[in-house]
Amino acid sequence: MFSAKSIIDKKREGRALGSAEIREFISGFTAGEIPDCQMSALAMAICCRGMTARETADLVEVMMNSGATIDWKGVVDRPVADKHSTGGVGDKLSFVIQPLAAACGLAVPSLVGRGLGLTGGTADKLEAIPGFKVSLSIDELKRVVAETGIALATQTAEIAPADRRLYALRDVTGTVASIPLITASILSKKLAEGAETLVFDVKCGRGAFMKDAAEAHALAESLVSGVCASGRRAAALVTDMDEPLGFSVGNACEVAEALEMLAPGAESGPLADIVGLSVEFAALMVSIARGVPLDDARAECSAHLADGSALAKFREMVAAQGGDLDAFARRLARPTVKYRIQSVRSGYVESIDADRVARVALSLGAGREKPDDRIDHLAGVRLAVRRGDRVAIGAPLATLEKGSDPDALERAAAELIKAFAISPTPPPPKPLVVERIGC
Repeated sequence: MFSAKSIIDKKREGRALGSAEIREFISGFTAGEIPDCQMSALAMAICCRGMTARETADLVEVMMNSGATIDWKGVVDRPVADKHSTGGVGDKLSFVIQPLAAACGLAVPSLVGRGLGLTGGTADKLEAIPGFKVSLSIDELKRVVAETGIALATQTAEIAPADRRLYALRDVTGTVASIPLITASILSKKLAEGAETLVFDVKCGRGAFMKDAAEAHALAESLVSGVCASGRRAAALVTDMDEPLGFSVGNACEVAEALEMLAPGAESGPLADIVGLSVEFAALMVSIARGVPLDDARAECSAHLADGSALAKFREMVAAQGGDLDAFARRLARPTVKYRIQSVRSGYVESIDADRVARVALSLGAGREKPDDRIDHLAGVRLAVRRGDRVAIGAPLATLEKGSDPDALERAAAELIKAFAISPTPPPPKPLVVERIGC
């Protein structure tokens, strides 16, 4: 028999919890036998004292098994894989990576989240497409993946209920920034969805949750080792998030930009760097899941991007989940209020502060500060330049957009101009991939 208080005391003192203690505590919390106050106390103790790799693996396992897990045997006859991003500014890469991996023969059942604060939500962006259904039952998820090879859907009530309850407590008790708890939250859902291969995009920089390279490395290591401890395969890339990804930050505008990235020829266009990063992630998924050399997987992914297969797969998925891309095009054509900001000096764009751009987009209604806030899908920021571009005095830097309320745009523009640093000399090249981590 275990006492909840004795387990809290043990972790508060910095001692490792046993597997049975973790299982009993989380199971009791999920069943309502352990109150929120004691779960909050344990979360704070974990946040302050940390967990060993074994403890984290145990926490992942019990949270994953707190609800339903998906078995793909008899449903699909291809390797099951997924990619997860820790969230960034302008991060629409899932709309390229997952369809590209599916076009290369993988089954990709991807559970995606909603935005809160500065982190944009993949589910919110998808809902900019009229009719798109992000909330699927497990049976519906299986049907869509069986038909198209890919689905992008939100977590169901049956999957990892312990995570859903615990996350709500972490958000209000200041315990979100704990690597063991972050790892357990991410992996409990991703492993429950049945993926045998997982690839992680751990963002690092001003626009990321992990600002520090050492913290990003630690999280990437924890995620990969947690998957490997479960007997599955994983890899992670730590990627730069000092500047926004691409030109668009918002919802509808990011979906539109993703469609541009999926179009044949995008690998040599203005978005070539993030298209290349998307190919790298998809190639990692294909290489690990199918056991082929990474160079061969890259070549295959590039070919399926160039021949339009990835774009066709995205369209197929949208239709299978009720979305209407023709209606989406009409939504994009709706009039919005706009405000353009211009450069006050000539030179080179030395940097664009992703954090500040995200805060401006949030203030326009592109995100939510509280879970029940309503999103303006047409609100956002469209950059006219990227890091390293040469600009003259009066050259456009960005355009702010909103469904209504021009006064809000003018106020936000005064903040957005501060995101741009202009230098007399071009900045040195900076790679998007900071570090690679594998099993």
